Order: sequence, then structure tokens, then C-alpha cells
Amino acid sequence: MLPLDPAGSTVRHAGRVPDVNQGPRVPRANRMPSLRLGLRARIVMYFSLATFIGVVILSVVTFAATRSYLLDKATSSARTQAIANAQLVRSLVGNSRADAGEVVTNLRTEAGGYAVLHLGTEDLFYAQAPLRFTQSNLPPSFVRNAINGVSGVQRVEFNGRPFEAVAVSIPVIEATYFEVFPIDDVADTLGTIRSTLIAAVIGITIVAGLIGFLLSGNVLLPLRRVTAAAKTIAEGALETRLESERDPDLQRLVESFNGMADAVQERIEREERFASDVSHELRSPITSLGAAVGVLQARADDFSERNRQAIDIIAAQIRRFDRTVLDLLELSRLDARAGQDQLEELHLASLVERIAARHGYDDVLVVSDLGTDDVVLVDKRRVERILVNLLDNARDHAGGASDILLSSNDDYLLLIVDDDGPGVGVSERVRIFERFARGTASRNSIGSGLGLAIVAEHARAVGGRAFVETSPSGGARFIVTIPRMGASS
Repeated sequence: MLPLDPAGSTVRHAGRVPDVNQGPRVPRANRMPSLRLGLRARIVMYFSLATFIGVVILSVVTFAATRSYLLDKATSSARTQAIANAQLVRSLVGNSRADAGEVVTNLRTEAGGYAVLHLGTEDLFYAQAPLRFTQSNLPPSFVRNAINGVSGVQRVEFNGRPFEAVAVSIPVIEATYFEVFPIDDVADTLGTIRSTLIAAVIGITIVAGLIGFLLSGNVLLPLRRVTAAAKTIAEGALETRLESERDPDLQRLVESFNGMADAVQERIEREERFASDVSHELRSPITSLGAAVGVLQARADDFSERNRQAIDIIAAQIRRFDRTVLDLLELSRLDARAGQDQLEELHLASLVERIAARHGYDDVLVVSDLGTDDVVLVDKRRVERILVNLLDNARDHAGGASDILLSSNDDYLLLIVDDDGPGVGVSERVRIFERFARGTASRNSIGSGLGLAIVAEHARAVGGRAFVETSPSGGARFIVTIPRMGASS
């Protein structure tokens, strides 16, 4: 085993340490951004939107009713005050029209209000505060109609403030009395109410969103249980089922899910039993055929050259057949999770060296940058199957492994096997770990097509995963991640 220098380089140029969190990369052009909100986010959004609309409608109705009430109250008060003053004017001016100006000046009006009197016979206007407010500050049509005998009320603005103008016809003395009252206190009150309602709408909507978020957790709880059960089943616990629900709608979902899980489990177990039974049944005839061919090979000198070639072909195919059956049996045991792991604390570097030497790969260079920080808790038989299958794969399809690298990334130790072969195309890097899958470059090579599938299954069993990249030489780089001691798998 050769250590790395401080810069991390090796004689074989180990290259960059691969990222164990990266899988096969999808070209950026094929990545479509998802604009859809999650189910919980949609529930919260709909809950908040419904509350917002309801509160807005309620606020508008409340504001309109309050506004109408306050304005009606202000108008009623203005009319009552104006009528009272008009009666006073009728009494005082009726006795002496010459005192009209003094009468108007001495009238008591609302704070900030103004009065104007028009005498029809003389066609004269008398203003209570002629320097501040006269008939010219009232709408001409309003003044004209009032002089013509049409009493009324109209809202006007003066100096940027809202006023309520009241016109009272006094035909007994041929006069018209005008009085304006400030109603900006009503406007201020309405403004305060408007601001309060807006703040209430915003606050209630936010509270509704929070309530919706909390309630949606309970609503989505059954879906979380379904998701957890599906994930557990996908990880191999086929016996996982959902518990019964009191809600009849949810109970139908539970029954459908459990029925589907039963069907899936039955089918998988039937296929596993079939593969296992077929593999077991084939072992005996293959063994017999192998023994028979061995006898023929022992007497090869008694046959012609052509017959010897035929016997050699038969022997090679029987060995290949036997290897396929053994791999199928191993995959059947992996699928059934037969047996228990014998976990040990091991130094990965020394274990890899011993495995490589024991299986005739002692000429393959082992490079490690782990030092003594390479302790793993695993079943060494799984590590052996992973490493041997990768080395056999490199021998069968790439002319042999170039080196074995041991490195680390985050919570994982990396077991890497490089070769100088044709490599694996990007489009095939996931598929080659499937059963009976072969890369384009290895279609005509020997092998069962199950070796890398076994590697992937053992990698999952130890809490890691297997994937492939391009080696620095352009060949294939097979990487298996193995959790460190105490790391979460």
C-alpha cells in the first residue's frame, strides 16, 4: 500500500475525490424548473385566501355601514341646527329687516361653521364671517336652487376640509338661510376605522395562514403515513402495512394501499422463489455437466483438434452458466435478506489489501490517503464481494484494474476501482447496475451481467451506494461509499 504525499497526489494520479452526494448528472437543458406549490403550501394558501376574501367583504360592509351611520348622524345634526337657526332668523329679521346683518353675525353655529342669509326682496347676502366664508364658496347651482325655494343639503369642500351645507327656505320673510358645518371629524373617524380594518384584514389573514399551516399538518398526517410506509416497503420491508383509520374516506385509502402492498409482496416473493428454485434446480445438472466435461478434457488427447475445441467451448459455457447460477442464488439471498451480518470494526485499507492478494489481484496497486482514520463497522464478507466483483468486472471488460484507491468524503469512506478500458457512457451509468445489463463496450465480453447488480445490493446493505464515473485515464472509475464508524448511513 502506497501513502499519498501531503498534496494528495499519487504515482497513479488518483484524480479528484468524487462527491458521494452526486448521482448521474442530468444536462442543464433538460432540467425543467417546477413552479407547482406543495400540497401543504396550497392548503395554507387557499385557507388564507378564503379568510382574506371573507374578512375583506366583512370589512367593506362594516366600513360602509359605519360611514353611512356617521354621515347620516352628522347630516341630521346639521339639519336640526340649521332649522333652529332659521327659525330664529325668521323671528328676528321679520321684526326688523334692517338688523339682518347683525342677526346673522350673532348666530351661534357649530365650531368651525359659517352662516349666510339671503334676503330676496333686497337681493342681498349677509355673511357671518365675510372675510372667511360667503355665498361664493357654495356651489352656484345649490345657491340658485335654494333661492328659488328648494331647501336641501349638499356636501362641499372649503379650504381642503369637508363641510355639510344646509339651505333652508324662509318664504314668510322672503329669505333663504344657508349654514355649513365641518364634518372633518367624521372623516378622521372614518380614516381611523379604515386603517384599523386594513390592519385587521392583514393580521387576520396572517393568523389564518398560521392556523392553516398547523391544521394542514393534521390533514396531511395520513399522507405522511402512506409516504413512510411506501418508503419502508421500497427499502425492502415488504410486510409493512397501514393501520386502520376511523375516517371512512381514509379507511378506503388504507384498504387500497394495503391491498396493493399485498399484491406487490406476493408477486415479488413469487418471483424471488422462482429465481431461487430455478437456480437450485440448475445446480445439480450444471455440476454433472461440469464433471462430464472434465472427464472429456482429461482425455482430450484421444480426440481430434476440432473436437477438443468444441469441448473447450462447452467447458467455458458451463463455467459461465455456473457463475450465472451462483450470482442468481446470491441475489436471491440478498433479496430475501437471508442471514445476519457479522459486523466487525475493521481497517479498510488492510482489509482491501488482504482481499486483493487472496483472490489473485496482488499486482493491482492499492493507494490510500486515509491513514489510520479508515475504521468501518461492516461485514467483511460484503466488502469482499464488492471488491472482488469490481476487480472481476475490470478483468472481464477492461483488461484488468489499474489501481484501487481509498479516500474519504464527509461521513463516508470511498472504495474506488479504476481501469484503463473503454469506460462507461454517461447514458449507461445507472443502467449497468441493473440485473443482466451490459454496457455497450462489453456486449461481447464474458460474464453473467449480474456482478455489478450484486455490488449495488451489497453497497446498499452496508449503508452506502455504488456509482461509476470516468477515471483519469479515460476508463471507468467504480466508486462504492461505506459509512465511517458512527456515521449515519
